[in-house]
Amino acid sequence: MKILMVILLSFGTVFASGDAERGAKLFSKCIACHGKDGMGKRSQKAPMLAGQFDWYLVSQIKAIKSGTRSNKNSKKMVAFVKNLKDDQIEDLAAYISSMPIKK
Repeated sequence: MKILMVILLSFGTVFASGDAERGAKLFSKCIACHGKDGMGKRSQKAPMLAGQFDWYLVSQIKAIKSGTRSNKNSKKMVAFVKNLKDDQIEDLAAYISSMPIKK
């Protein structure tokens, strides 16, 4: 478990290079399911994304894009992420991770 945590934390420094301003424009396609505030929508079975670690978001978006993460809900996302380039994924992750978590 400790080794996994070290590996995951090391990815954080790699993926922290996204541009949140460019990511905000990309996020407009996510609003229908994840909400304007990134807090998710129960009706869409879409989870909260706001405040999530950027490295985690990058890894999950890439997994959905490649098909290694596949379930009923993630299949809906394929259409939105299939044409994103790596830098766009990092930009999107930078924006989402900067969103405040609302209570």
